[in-house]
Formats: sequence, structure tokens, C-alpha cells
Amino acid sequence: MNEEVQFILDSTKEAMDHAIEHLEKELANIRAGKASPSMLGSVMVEYYGSQTPLNQVSNVNTPDGRTITVQPWEKSMLGEIERAIMIANLGFNPMNNGESIIINVPALTEERRIQLSKQAKAEAEESKVGVRNARKEANNDLKKLDHISDDLESNAEIDIQELTDKYIVKIDEMFHIKEKEIMTV
Repeated sequence: MNEEVQFILDSTKEAMDHAIEHLEKELANIRAGKASPSMLGSVMVEYYGSQTPLNQVSNVNTPDGRTITVQPWEKSMLGEIERAIMIANLGFNPMNNGESIIINVPALTEERRIQLSKQAKAEAEESKVGVRNARKEANNDLKKLDHISDDLESNAEIDIQELTDKYIVKIDEMFHIKEKEIMTV
């Protein structure tokens, strides 16, 4: 196989891998009943003038399935962390006990489960768009190579389509696993 064609295939696979990684991160942020430190993964705290991820200024733990505790490394950060959690609009009500912040994770209502399932589906669709864009870009790059044979171009297009199909199936599987997790009471 031509080096340029191989490069196009490799870069397409890499772009599709990025779409999968992005989906994994987004699905991890969608809570499914049980408390988890990753639920606060998107929280940014004002720390000495810059926005810093919560887990870089505190320990975030889950002592049980319904509670998240945030233990700041500096007591003076308690108020700022509490405010950041509220601003993040995750639907949590943090309680400051002077030592740490405790968040009781409420059980999900049926309505909220459906809402989260739709959010997960939207993230999956966004990832599929990313995969399809990578396919389109690869096919356009192939067409720009005017010195390769039609057979080689056709075979490369088939390889790209097979890769695309494989990644779309993987995205669907990831969504169905997350949906089942969300909808399980």
C-alpha cells in the first residue's frame, strides 16, 4: 500500500479514536445513580487567580453510594469550592461543615433518568458526527492524490468505510451500556 494512503488511514483512525475518547469523558460526567468523584470532574475553582480543576485543590471521595466529600488542601478554599460547585449547575446542594464539603447525591427521578439518557444519546450522536467527519476528510484527502491508481483509491475508500462502521458500532455499544446504567434503578 502507498505510504500516503497508509498515512491517511492512520490519521483517520487517530481522529476516530479521539471521538471515542471524547465520548468516554462525556459519558463519565453523566451520573447514573451512584455517587462518584468523576461527577465533579467539570468543576473549576478560582485558585490564586486562575481556574483550576477541583481535584487539583482537594481530595474528592465517595464514602458511600450517595455521598461525595470534598476535602480541600487549604481550609481557606472551602467557600470558593462550595461556590464553584453551585456555579457548575450539576444539581447538587453542597454543605460546608467547616472542615470539608459534603454533597448528598439525590436518587434520580424517572424524569431525570430520561433527561440524562437523552443527554448521553446526544453525546453519542456528536461522536458519530466526529467519526463521519474524519471519514469525509480522509476521502477528500484520497481524491487529492492524483498519482494513485483507481483500484488503490477504491480499496482505501472501502477500508475507511469499514473503519467508520466499526467505530459507529462501538459508539452505539458505549451508549447502550450507559443508557442501561442510567435507567437501572
